[in-house]
Amino acid sequence: MTNKQNPNTDWYQLVNDGDSSRIILTGDFTLAVLNDRFKNLSAELAEQAKNPNLRWDMSGIQHIDNAGIIMLWKAWNAQRPAQLILRDEHDKMLKRIELMPVETVESEQKDFLWPVYAAGKQAMLLWDNLTGVIRMIGQLLLDCMFFLRNPGYIPWREISANLFRTGAQALGITALVGFLIGIVLSYLSSEQLQMFGADIFIVNILGISIIRELGPLLAAILVAGRSGSSMTAQLGVMRVTQELDALTVMGISQSQRLIFPKIIGLGLAMPLLVLWTSAIALLGGIIAAEIQLGLNYYYFIYSLPDAVPIANLWLGLGKGVVCGMVIAVIACHFGLRVKPNTESLGEGTTTSVVTSITVVIIIDAIFAVVFSDVGII
Repeated sequence: MTNKQNPNTDWYQLVNDGDSSRIILTGDFTLAVLNDRFKNLSAELAEQAKNPNLRWDMSGIQHIDNAGIIMLWKAWNAQRPAQLILRDEHDKMLKRIELMPVETVESEQKDFLWPVYAAGKQAMLLWDNLTGVIRMIGQLLLDCMFFLRNPGYIPWREISANLFRTGAQALGITALVGFLIGIVLSYLSSEQLQMFGADIFIVNILGISIIRELGPLLAAILVAGRSGSSMTAQLGVMRVTQELDALTVMGISQSQRLIFPKIIGLGLAMPLLVLWTSAIALLGGIIAAEIQLGLNYYYFIYSLPDAVPIANLWLGLGKGVVCGMVIAVIACHFGLRVKPNTESLGEGTTTSVVTSITVVIIIDAIFAVVFSDVGII
């Protein structure tokens, strides 16, 4: 019998017994001991396992953990050697690996119907969200009926807090954007009107476009990005920190204490923000018109009521109420659907903002079509 020690490792010996050969495993086959030699030893054992007549002797192993037994299992190509000597405790570990389910990698087959599947998946997701929003609106109507019968339970403080956060704190950004849009619109319109000598019609263009369309649309988009995302994130964080579950355990209605104040607060704040944004945008347009056309601002203010019928103002305020309540409903819907993890929180907030802005534009288009004959001289 000849004994051959491999110079590259201290964990196994090759022993030649005449016509047969065996490999004796010794030492500790643990991850902590193998450390950086794990990869090299695994490759060497896999090379030895290519010999089907090789006998494996594991009786000399002192300690072995899951990492060591998995290394041997992979070296054997996930199959127990025909000739194997091992202790009972090692045999139990090996049997546990043998009984584990084998994961099979299915070959990807090109499915020509994948566009149909993708469209169906998106349609089902849209239907799920739509039914969720309808349920929330129904619950909101039930809450309104409850508060009408029990006025003492109306959450005035929560409504006031939401009115302040979504309305008063948004005055700065809406004023800035409205003022800049008014200047840009007035400047571009003035250049075109000067070509035809119709400078005085700048009042009609700015009045109709800002009061009827741009004011409500700008305010709604800004509120959707600012307040809508804030509502979704707030409810999402409450889901992550299990505050919503705590409210349910204490018997406190989530819809009455969280959703109802947000929807009512934003519904009251939006028409005021629309009025504020339109006024500041008109101020920017007046300044630009006076600089570009030399149009006196006294004339602009005096001519504005005759150029823009009052119905346009009510139409813009009506858009504000509808858009505000819709933004709040969408924000609360996606906030309550957040799962208790941070990834879902970010995804839900992004989806809420994108959906709100899209729905706001759709609502504006519907108003434009339905009320096309209203407020036009």
